[in-house]
Amino acid sequence: MPPVKPMLAKSVATIPPGMQYEAKWDGFRAIVFRDGPEVELGSRTGKPLTRYFPELVAALKERLPERCVLDGEIVIAREGRLDFDALTERIHPADSRVRMLAERTPSSFVAFDLLALADESLLDVPLSDRRALLTTALSGVRPPVHVAPATTDVEVAQQWFQEYEGAGLDGVVAKPLTVRYLQDERAMYKVKHERTADVVVAGYRLHKSGPVVGSLLLGLHDDQGTLQHVGVSAAFAMKRRAELVAELEPLRMDDVTGHPWAAWGNEAAHETARLPGAPSRWSGKKDLSWVPLRPERVAEVAYDHMENGARFRHTARFRRWRPDRTPESCTYAQLEEPVRYDLAEVFGVRD
Repeated sequence: MPPVKPMLAKSVATIPPGMQYEAKWDGFRAIVFRDGPEVELGSRTGKPLTRYFPELVAALKERLPERCVLDGEIVIAREGRLDFDALTERIHPADSRVRMLAERTPSSFVAFDLLALADESLLDVPLSDRRALLTTALSGVRPPVHVAPATTDVEVAQQWFQEYEGAGLDGVVAKPLTVRYLQDERAMYKVKHERTADVVVAGYRLHKSGPVVGSLLLGLHDDQGTLQHVGVSAAFAMKRRAELVAELEPLRMDDVTGHPWAAWGNEAAHETARLPGAPSRWSGKKDLSWVPLRPERVAEVAYDHMENGARFRHTARFRRWRPDRTPESCTYAQLEEPVRYDLAEVFGVRD
């Protein structure tokens, strides 16, 4: 019965040998509960996602075994590639908009683990056996429900790591074959793509604990020379957060007047430019205020991939200052684009 917290993965630098390997999907992690006519979609936090994906609920009722619990990922694909932005648009309070988007950008479910079948809990069953039961229980399943491809060949996993990024996937997950399903424990391993970029540090937000840096606001120049907000870098030790305040003090502006992101507080301005502090369903009442800096300092950050080619999909990781680079040289042109790969090829189908 819900809630069930999903088993998690810890980051490693290389793909470990002797395991089961799957692609790392870039979507919403979901635990699916089906009991006859009832279907519930549980999120990673335990909150239900059911109302946001009505078309998927209908498909799961039609295609899944009568009673089962599955672990997997809700994804949306457009033009042969995963589209995370389209997925986030579904988390909307208006039922009419959710249903309109369900028709316009229908979702899919990628199952990669089986936690219960009929009357039997499988949490204490080794992964290798759960995988066999999963493929049997979902044999012949049809889109929009899929079984995640898996292999025990590390060379195939390496190939997936290189190729599947072009379809919007996020890396590779390695799972010990004997592992039981351990809720909320990092018992698996994930290897994600990492690249570096030189970015302009144009501001920072204060940390919730006090007057130290919480996150650096990062920018890149577009083709017109406009500085666009592309994400943040936030993982610093507390001592370093205090040091950054002192380091950046000479660049601190009294107010946002004259800053490239001066219009950040105007909701309409976010329609035509990428600015910090855009209101969203995720931020709620969160304080989005920030300290403006003259956009003169360049930092090198590591990132995994870009979302729609416009911003960092996840929090970037600070590497070092780059005093040898000018802010004007920090453009989108430096970013590496993965070779495109059709998502249908990942599943071995064309639909």
